[in-house]
Amino acid sequence: MDITTLIGMIAGFALMVFGIGTSKLGNFFETGSIIIVLGGTMAGVIASYPLRMLLGIPKHILVTTREKKYSIPKLVDQMVDLATTARQNGLLALEEQAEQIKDPFLKQGVLMLVDATDADKIRHMMELEIDSLAARHDEVAGMYEKASAAAPAFGMIGTLIGLINMLKGLNVDGGGGSSSLGEDMSVALITTFYGCLLANLIFNPIASKLRIRHQEEELYCSLVIEGVLAIQAGENPKFLREHLLATLKQSQQKKLLAKAGASAGSAAAGGEE
Repeated sequence: MDITTLIGMIAGFALMVFGIGTSKLGNFFETGSIIIVLGGTMAGVIASYPLRMLLGIPKHILVTTREKKYSIPKLVDQMVDLATTARQNGLLALEEQAEQIKDPFLKQGVLMLVDATDADKIRHMMELEIDSLAARHDEVAGMYEKASAAAPAFGMIGTLIGLINMLKGLNVDGGGGSSSLGEDMSVALITTFYGCLLANLIFNPIASKLRIRHQEEELYCSLVIEGVLAIQAGENPKFLREHLLATLKQSQQKKLLAKAGASAGSAAAGGEE
């Protein structure tokens, strides 16, 4: 479980409380301000996006807290195994292995290999899938970015409401309006505080984590395409491994190549026995 987003949010609120002081927290609670900022932000998002996206909010939150779903080293090993099978037994032999693949994107690519689909068509079809994926993910991240922009805006609306009420109160005959001066001023200031807090400690972090998750999936899908086309071209499995690992840091490349070499050495030693 990836809890960095949750830790960051909790730490942010904790530091905020520490900076304010527990004895003064009551000064920062204003029901009207909460309704203006939170209610206004939610209303703005609901008005901007279809129901299907709004119903997916719990799933989006889970995505930000899950572990990294796509393992590049695991994918590389899988592609090398497929390439070895294809070189030894032909592309048709991959059909049985394809049925055991859980990832639908990789499975689709391997099945197209088995069907002897043209390489250009394979790339085109799989890249279309990535483009569709990117569009969906951009919509979702954009929803939280919209909320991040709306929260400070509604904070400013609350500030205007408070200032208007304060100025109107000053015009009350006999000075009676001065009794609500502090309350109106507090609404004016606290709404801005709430808006900035929601934007920078909740909505922006969620949007950023969703975009990171998209980048991870996009890299994975891009490597699947490269691997599938390399297998179709009959590329050497060893070269295929190095080709796909080129996307990783050099330290990770060396570690994985050393591990692969050790595994190959063990297999050779076992064969000699």
